[in-house]
Amino acid sequence: MAQGLEVALTDLQSSRNNVRHHTEEITVDHLLVRRGQAFSLTLYFRNRGFQPGLDNIIFVVETEDAVYLDSEPQRQEYVMNDYGFIYQGSKNWIRPCPWNYGQFEDKIIDICLKLLDKSLHFQTDPATDCALRGSPVYVSRVVCAMINSNDDNGVLNGNWSENYTDGANPAEWTGSVAILKQWNATGCQPVRYGQCWVFAAVMCTVMRCLGIPTRVITNFDSGHDTDGNLIIDEYYDNTGRILGNKKKDTIWNFHVWNECWMARKDLPPGYGGWQVLDATPQEMSNGVYCCGPASVRAIKEGEVDLNYDTPFVFSMVNADCMSWLVQGGKEQKLHQDTSSVGNFISTKSIQSDERDDITENYKYEEGSLQERQVFLKALQKLKARSFHGSQRGAELQPSRPTSLSQDSPRSLHTPSLQPSDVVQVSLKFKLLDPPNMGQDICFVLLALNMSSQFKDLKVNLSAQSLLHDGSPLSPFWQDTAFITLSPKEAKTYPCKISYSQYSQYLSTDKLIRISALGEEKSSPEKILVNKIITLSYPSITINVLGAAVVNQPLSIQVIFSNPLSEQVEDCVLTVEGSGLFKKQQKVFLGVLKPQHRASIILETVPFKSGQRQIQANMRSNKFKDIKGYRNVYVDFAL
Repeated sequence: MAQGLEVALTDLQSSRNNVRHHTEEITVDHLLVRRGQAFSLTLYFRNRGFQPGLDNIIFVVETEDAVYLDSEPQRQEYVMNDYGFIYQGSKNWIRPCPWNYGQFEDKIIDICLKLLDKSLHFQTDPATDCALRGSPVYVSRVVCAMINSNDDNGVLNGNWSENYTDGANPAEWTGSVAILKQWNATGCQPVRYGQCWVFAAVMCTVMRCLGIPTRVITNFDSGHDTDGNLIIDEYYDNTGRILGNKKKDTIWNFHVWNECWMARKDLPPGYGGWQVLDATPQEMSNGVYCCGPASVRAIKEGEVDLNYDTPFVFSMVNADCMSWLVQGGKEQKLHQDTSSVGNFISTKSIQSDERDDITENYKYEEGSLQERQVFLKALQKLKARSFHGSQRGAELQPSRPTSLSQDSPRSLHTPSLQPSDVVQVSLKFKLLDPPNMGQDICFVLLALNMSSQFKDLKVNLSAQSLLHDGSPLSPFWQDTAFITLSPKEAKTYPCKISYSQYSQYLSTDKLIRISALGEEKSSPEKILVNKIITLSYPSITINVLGAAVVNQPLSIQVIFSNPLSEQVEDCVLTVEGSGLFKKQQKVFLGVLKPQHRASIILETVPFKSGQRQIQANMRSNKFKDIKGYRNVYVDFAL
């Protein structure tokens, strides 16, 4: 009888296999293969050679791939691409923020695996946790909870206070690599600080590194419904100023989350594919701060009883908004808007720097019968789940607006008032010039009398800064206008807010909300109109001087300026780019004079070929996030 084979050596052919599995950018020293794809290995035997027909070798493998995307361009974008854009600003001014995901950078795979081992699940029951790591549903929830630090030593501390003296302002970050490496280097102490786009960007890095197709999504005018009635309540005083919300319902100017592609065998057929995961710590899910995976198709169809956290995600994209006037301790309903929440839902296009609008993935067209039917279906499902109800149960049914809010950033396509309406006057804001940081803001209030009668209006105007999560800051500008309108007459009321008036009150988000609350002598009805203004900076210009070739020196010119008419101090320029810089570069610029323009030359040696991106940010004591980027193609060494 032939002697049994004894394995002396196993050659995992790491370099060859990793190239075939597109993991060579991570490592060629260790075998790193992707699910559902063949790989080769060689066995060397100690006692004799392998004899076909006599010897049998049996391998037991599981090749099911629950995150398989059948489109090669999509795989390249959502797994392989190590840079991208995160959309910020407002629906009226959408700004791409460049980001270095860097999922193939040195040590990132090890940090991602450590992140799984630091989770509460692994710490409590490591055997069960490891057994479940083949499930993308399970892994995505674990990662989602570990990106924030609310329940554990997760990666990021959230901070919306505007006080970042003991950490980094979230607006300063330009990539995930520095954040993950800092978390790892400090013994897994949470990094200070993050907000929604930072949480989503870091989660994108981790999920792409683990081989799960992931993209970053921005939802403009994003609802945060705390009581589950699909109504976002907003409160105003008689000057038009938005008040702090007693219910904590808010509409975020924009909110950012992730979508991950996966099969959902735990749901009925048809609900796999893109799933929402939101690592920003807003509400608890099964006792921890995470959200999802929630099927995007389930959200569109109003199937809010399907796991996980579908009701909360539904409210972010399709809640109704109720505006209330608070006066003399009483609340007066101004209007209910059925189309204001969830606009221009955006993500980076596949293999392009353009923006894709994917709103139709989340809901039917606003104003359509299908959209209202889905809303009512979701509402009924939520009512069936909870008998607590709402303090304003009668307001749960959607209704048409009772007064005009046409120019509101949270009221898309609000119809003009008809003669049967009570007020028959419309108000609208119009900017006269682009709102640039450091300059005065000039605008007019347009008033139109649509009736055949004279109208005497009193309009209270105000301006206040907003945080991107919808939190209002104190008003810094107020005015009162008295406008008399003849039948069918239109008038303009000019307004100006000087830089000196708004500069000291501006938040990092550079958002100013102007509001007008009008009333007419002969009517008890009020007219509310508002507009969110996003102040813009000139971007950083980056020039690549010469051809970019692997292992060859490369010069990069960075041109920047102080856009303000006052001196700024503590200026720091940050530059990074996967495959181009081994680590984030920081240049301390010191003081910049008013309107001063300057440039520096950075030297680097690219170490990876292919399409790359340089990301830059400049901060000072007056601003935190003047950004720029440049795409670079790096050729192989000759």
